[in-house]
Amino acid sequence: MSPGVWSRIGERADVWPGRHEPLGATWGAEATNFAVHAPRATRAWVCLFDDDGRETRHPLTERTLGTWHGALPDVAPGTRYGFRVDGPWEPERGLRFNPAKLLLDPYTRAVSGTLTPHRAVYGFDVDHPERRDDRDSAPYVPRSVVVAPDGFEWGSERPKRQRWRDTVIYELHVKGMTALHDRVPEHLRGTYAGLASPAVTDYLRDLGVTAVELLPVQQFLSEPSVSGRGLSNYWGYNTIGFLAPHNAYASSGERGEQVTEFKAMVRAFHAAGLEVYLDVVYNHTAEAGSDGPTLSFRGLDDDAFYTRSRAEGAGDAYWDATGCGNTVDTEDPFALRLVLDSLRYWAAEMHVDGFRFDLLSALSRTEREIDMRSRFMTAVGQDPVLRGVKLIAEPWDATMDGYLVGQCPPPWVEWNDQYRDSIRDYWRGHASGTRDVATRLAGSSDLYADDGRSPYASVNFVTAHDGFTVRDLVSYDVKHNEANGERNRDGTDNNRSHNHGVEGETDDADVVARRRRAAANLMATLCLSNGVPMLTAGDERGRTQGGNNNAYCQDNETSWIDWSPDDAWLDVHETTKAALRLRRSHPALRQRHWFEGRPTIAGGPKDLVWMHPEGREMTTDDWHDTALATLGMFVLGDPLRSPGPRGEQQSDLSFVLWFHSGADPVDLKLPRNRWAHTGEVVLSTDPDVTVGATVHAGETLALSGPCVVVLREVKVDA
Repeated sequence: MSPGVWSRIGERADVWPGRHEPLGATWGAEATNFAVHAPRATRAWVCLFDDDGRETRHPLTERTLGTWHGALPDVAPGTRYGFRVDGPWEPERGLRFNPAKLLLDPYTRAVSGTLTPHRAVYGFDVDHPERRDDRDSAPYVPRSVVVAPDGFEWGSERPKRQRWRDTVIYELHVKGMTALHDRVPEHLRGTYAGLASPAVTDYLRDLGVTAVELLPVQQFLSEPSVSGRGLSNYWGYNTIGFLAPHNAYASSGERGEQVTEFKAMVRAFHAAGLEVYLDVVYNHTAEAGSDGPTLSFRGLDDDAFYTRSRAEGAGDAYWDATGCGNTVDTEDPFALRLVLDSLRYWAAEMHVDGFRFDLLSALSRTEREIDMRSRFMTAVGQDPVLRGVKLIAEPWDATMDGYLVGQCPPPWVEWNDQYRDSIRDYWRGHASGTRDVATRLAGSSDLYADDGRSPYASVNFVTAHDGFTVRDLVSYDVKHNEANGERNRDGTDNNRSHNHGVEGETDDADVVARRRRAAANLMATLCLSNGVPMLTAGDERGRTQGGNNNAYCQDNETSWIDWSPDDAWLDVHETTKAALRLRRSHPALRQRHWFEGRPTIAGGPKDLVWMHPEGREMTTDDWHDTALATLGMFVLGDPLRSPGPRGEQQSDLSFVLWFHSGADPVDLKLPRNRWAHTGEVVLSTDPDVTVGATVHAGETLALSGPCVVVLREVKVDA
């Protein structure tokens, strides 16, 4: 590409040649370099905007290896910019170039503004889709921001990374966590700075979690269809800026200040001993299907960036494995590079400790077929930065073949929806006996042991952002999503919930008591199961969404945590806190290796014994007893099978955990044995079984209804 012809001797080009690396805007005291990858474009411009919104276009005359680049002197940090590119308009071939559309820089570190629904944001004429639309989209789309190195002082904030078996995850929304928090300064509520406040970090440490998993914080947009209903995308699963912290969560500004504020938030969490994971959405973008807006990637290299159907007669149709209109093609070298550069940026520059990958299956494909040796999976596994962070898979996508629970290779761990379903069924009285729940309590060996992984490969959860809260799980039989404006057709109907006889909130004291006990049972089970527990923010205190199980568009009190004590289920909070304290204090309750059902020392007891309420070990017939609703789990503490860091034998106290899901009372026979004669109740959701009570082998322990009761061995001097 030639810059043209000089008009006179001594002339100077307004745009310097610059460099094709790195991509994006790289600020310098002398000049700022701009580089954008658009290999099939025929022309390109970088467009600067002043504070009044006036645009100045500068042609990029240099093209190297498919990247257009140039440097502009005297560009201040905080300057807003975008790209325009021109080229063929041949939608049937995946070529949708349109210089009338202002495009976000895929590598921008910050975004200013948001999307305003308007016909001009579409590259095609809405009335005649085959035609290119020549209206300027700049007034209606967000702009990229030039960000200078900020010299942020991290200090020695990075804590020692938690081992998976010691990890407890708390899934939260940046805004929803503090929007109603009376102990967070009002001007900081709903922001990164608000989330970093001691009111939040102290609460989380006191509760007993070790890591926060933030719902999407990469720059996202609301879908025009959602905005048209007067709503907004609250969850954020609609990414457009893979390297930019979402601007609406910054209290300090959106001209690069959001980068510094995000770093300060991470530093505060680390200072509190808490890790930070990001829920990242690389499988699709906010540009939706081919009938969606042109915002960035579609205008730069549509055919390469989005996966095509290839089906006979499909033309240039997108292949949609995400249910969101498009699928990012990680077989394309540039798309894969962008994803990896983004991950490295968040890990190395923003000090993030791990990532939860939304719809991982959509990224893990070769020629649209699931492939655990795909380019994406191989590149992540080989990367020297990424192989040192925590990687969590949501192991499915919107297709039938995308369900991969139990199939992701090390070092990946997985959201385990089979745990969720089994535990919900057990506590609502819909389980066929105790076989399945025992497998889930012990770490889901059926899913993870066969390929050499450990119990912590299972990220256990009973709720997540998507679905009922725990309170709604015990208060509603069906979803109530009318406020979403989709005629209650959105969201799953497979809730596995139980309303305890009344749909929704009630003043019936007996119903409320049963619900709170059911919620406590769910939370205690989650916290004490083998694997990595993940709590959804607010579940521990009875947060409700009024029966909405798909509150993705509810940026209001429906989704925000109510911190007032008036309607809080504080008894559930105390049960959750007690269960996590037991887990943290006792390595017997968070073991690295699988239980083997055999002694850990010659002549000693088994490391795990499943107990029948009659006081004996479960038999084959017991496991097939579909009416059995009570299960005891004996966990040996002395000695543990795993050695310590220097090879030393480790010892703990032994436990018996009782899980009774039946509606009727049951009498437990505490068996006589050679090893443990006395125990104390250290956790109980049964109001008739008091914490601190002492029990003895050979006695009977009466349970009054559905409950979790944990007995800890009391050492008696000989």
